[in-house]
Amino acid sequence: MTEAGIHGIAVWAVIALAVVTFLCLLRFTAPFGRHYAGAGWGPHISNRIGWVVMELPATVLFALIYVNGEASRQWVPLAFLVMWQAHYLHRTLVFPFRIRTGGKTIPIAVVSAGFVFNVVNAYINARLISSIGEYSAEWLTDPRFLAGLAIFAAGMALNIRSDNILLKLRGSGNTGYAIPRGGAYRYVSCPNYLGEIIEWAGWALATWSLAGFAFFLYTAANLAPRALSHHKWYRARFPDYPPNRKALIPGLL
Repeated sequence: MTEAGIHGIAVWAVIALAVVTFLCLLRFTAPFGRHYAGAGWGPHISNRIGWVVMELPATVLFALIYVNGEASRQWVPLAFLVMWQAHYLHRTLVFPFRIRTGGKTIPIAVVSAGFVFNVVNAYINARLISSIGEYSAEWLTDPRFLAGLAIFAAGMALNIRSDNILLKLRGSGNTGYAIPRGGAYRYVSCPNYLGEIIEWAGWALATWSLAGFAFFLYTAANLAPRALSHHKWYRARFPDYPPNRKALIPGLL
């Protein structure tokens, strides 16, 4: 079988996994963060270490695969590389060291599942942009690339700004939970998740590929049910939670 065939199988596997993940998370809440009591699900490790390990393939492995691609020095693949690493270097090496975990842990099973997914996802997207995909220099001025880049940047800005609001809630040694306010939290409970979904929608448009769409689909399938769980948790925990605030999409969901 050719690598293109293997790559295609991996892409469809991610699409199938998105469907399974969505259905499972509608029924079971992912056991980490506020939804994890620190027991069950086997051995567990620190939240911070688990986060770094889980996301590491998306930075290191992606870069290693990318540099071995035949088109890795061309302008369009380099632009995609910058987009990808802008998100994942922050997500892997900056964000985990800004959170105040208060000694919280995460099951190794969850970390392992995330690690394996990121290995597969790094492969399909790194090989897409550096080898399998065909992007001439003219793609940099194509409306699909420009619109995708703008959407990606807007999503990343929303994601980081929303995370910053959450981080400030735990300033001065406070490790408890509070109602986030300001920014897009005026409209939804999880604008950080919405921002990430928007980012990868932009990536799918900019790359104009099934691999990019598969990642966007998985991101939405993973984060939308989690947003619903967070929203339900907020409303149960805080009697004064804003009644008009939605879970993920302003005015809709």
